[in-house]
Amino acid sequence: MRSRTAESDAMADDATLHQNKMSEYELSREQRIRENRERMGKLGIFDLSLTLKLNKSHPPTSRSYSSHNHNHKPKTPPSLNPVRRSSRLQNVTPVSYSEVPLKKAEFKENGRVVIEAGSKPEVYTEEHEKLLGNTQKPWTLFVDGCGKDGKRIYDPVRGKTCHQCRQKTLGYRTRCSQCNLVQGQFCGDCLYMRYGEHVLEALQNPTWLCPVCRGICNCSLCRQAKGWAPTGPLYKKISALGYKSVAHYLIQTRRSEIDVEKNADASNPVSAKRSLPFSDVDNKSLEVNDNHLGSLKPLAETEGDGAEVSAKRLLLFSDEQDQPEKVECSDTRNLFSL
Repeated sequence: MRSRTAESDAMADDATLHQNKMSEYELSREQRIRENRERMGKLGIFDLSLTLKLNKSHPPTSRSYSSHNHNHKPKTPPSLNPVRRSSRLQNVTPVSYSEVPLKKAEFKENGRVVIEAGSKPEVYTEEHEKLLGNTQKPWTLFVDGCGKDGKRIYDPVRGKTCHQCRQKTLGYRTRCSQCNLVQGQFCGDCLYMRYGEHVLEALQNPTWLCPVCRGICNCSLCRQAKGWAPTGPLYKKISALGYKSVAHYLIQTRRSEIDVEKNADASNPVSAKRSLPFSDVDNKSLEVNDNHLGSLKPLAETEGDGAEVSAKRLLLFSDEQDQPEKVECSDTRNLFSL
């Protein structure tokens, strides 16, 4: 008991000390707070706030509408009539604003890969086909320069950029004996898929030329510089068609299309005749006329009297043509005599 009374006395002393330390403004403020609390307690505001807090803690019940509620209006079903549009836009296809991924330029249609046409025709010769690679060594894709998870290892310090995919990763890179530039660096996957060559064979060959120096590079930058559209990823499609690489597909299919057109022109005689110059046709017609006249000359010499008769007929015909001119001259003389 003595200890409790001692503690209460100590607390009272602390309160008095605290009040002594407080300023007049703080004392008047605490007094106003005390009066306001007493007033709010008499009005029952504290009890009302407790009941509101308890009601918020319970989840709200679902609102049910009774059939006797006349204020509730049923939802109108959507109209089956077409949406009204202006007469100007009736025949125009509506614009779709949905974010649908656009289809790529190339697609497989009836066993043929179709690539978007560029601004210039894509033409290859027999020399391009001779420059194609034809490795017999197997190459495992997506292993060289990749980690255990199968993803490529990007290294800005030790990595080297590939001219085809333009990725600065680890792994083998080719070296061109002619240009000795970055454009001659190809990774193993791109060299095998796009050109049908093996990166180790290219490194062992001291005279190896890159596809850019050979003029058969099919990367997007080189194709756009030539006025051709980029091909995109085509290896899976062309390998399903039986081609060794993308370069083999592009060169061989373009050359076969040109050969078919040439054979069609050669087999069509009408187009061959149309291709002849008009001078040849004129010379042939002149030769025919000369031969015809030459065959008529011996007949005129052998006939004798018959030839003279035909000559007289020609003279008579010419005299008949000259008669109107003579008549006109006689008429003019008569006019002058008058």
